[in-house]
Amino acid sequence: MEQLTSMLPILLMFVVIYFFMIRPQQNRLKKEKEFENALKVGDRIVTKSGIHGKVAELAETTVVIETLAGKLKMERTAISLELSAALNKKA
Repeated sequence: MEQLTSMLPILLMFVVIYFFMIRPQQNRLKKEKEFENALKVGDRIVTKSGIHGKVAELAETTVVIETLAGKLKMERTAISLELSAALNKKA
C-alpha cells in the first residue's frame, strides 16, 4: 500500500502531462492533416512563412500556389491551418 501512495504523485503527473500537452498536440496534428486533405484548387491559403496565394494545382504531397509574383511549388505541410482559416474568415 505504501508503494502505491508513493507512486501516486508520479502517476498524477503523467496524467496531467497527457491531458495538457500530448492530447492537444495530437488533436492539432489531426486537424492539420484533415485541412491538408481537404484542400482544393481555388482555395485561398497562407503558408507558414507568410506567403499568400491561391491553390493552382494539387499533387500527392505538393501544391502549386499562384501568387502575385508567379507560381510556387510547395509541400502541403507548409500551408498554415490557422493563418488560412483567418484569411478566409475575413473574406
